[in-house]
Amino acid sequence: MQTLVTGASGYVGAALVARLQRDGHAVRGFARSRERVAAAGAAPDALVLGDVVTGAGLDEALEDVEVAYYLIHSMEGAAAGAFADTERRSAETFAERAAAAGVRRVVYLGGLVPGDAPLSRHLGSRLAVEHALLEAVPGTIALRASIVIGARSRSFRFLVRLIERMPVLALPAWRDNRTAPIDGRDVLEYLARAATAPDAVAGRSWDIGGPDVMTYAAMIARIADAMMVRRPSLPLDVTLTPVASVVAAAIAGEDPALIGPLMESLEHDLLPRAGHDAAAAFGVHLHAFDAAVERALRDWERTEELAGR
Repeated sequence: MQTLVTGASGYVGAALVARLQRDGHAVRGFARSRERVAAAGAAPDALVLGDVVTGAGLDEALEDVEVAYYLIHSMEGAAAGAFADTERRSAETFAERAAAAGVRRVVYLGGLVPGDAPLSRHLGSRLAVEHALLEAVPGTIALRASIVIGARSRSFRFLVRLIERMPVLALPAWRDNRTAPIDGRDVLEYLARAATAPDAVAGRSWDIGGPDVMTYAAMIARIADAMMVRRPSLPLDVTLTPVASVVAAAIAGEDPALIGPLMESLEHDLLPRAGHDAAAAFGVHLHAFDAAVERALRDWERTEELAGR
């Protein structure tokens, strides 16, 4: 079928382009920069340059498309402080154009949300995008994931850099909260299968956590073990996210506009909802956490040596 992958220059988008082509689909990419798509290693059958914020290029990109993947996030850049409004308006524009073009299904990758706690800016924005897409295109499938384990995953790379560069790991109060990190290969499998999934699983959201539930402290310790480095931890009884995120971003060489909202989201458990057996519904066999980390580090080391490895 004819598919569209927005965000084709990103980690997930670039990998999805190749996977959909391998499955026999025609793939059209949508991005702001041809150079960034090429740098990500993506080679869609066609590429439309445009911008979801302004709507430029969307009509051309969506022409004759059956399934469109919405993989665009806007937490970085000069207007990062207002990213929630930008993301909502972008999603509404995309959803309106997709519905007008007759797109049968939009597939969206968002984030797990806490069951009974206030939403962070990051997760609240993800939920608003999900609602806009589901409302406009009834056949939409929204996938909610926690931290994705992969060599090019920004969240995973951030954790690895902190472990590499901090002689002592200061762990804020959110260290004891739990989540279910997922292998990037499994995320890709869910996305690919969503294109041809039956209508019975569409029109709703699915939580796609990995098979291993753990605290953030345990997750960091297990990544450190895989890297073969020993880092003593310093438990803190406070979060101090506004300050801690700026310091952590500087240490890891990341954008504070990205890290701040991500760290806000750690202040509650982020677990799949009960009764959400997405793996069975989509026929996905999940990789264990340790295997996912080992694979991600091995892929990373093909281009760069990591501390302790």
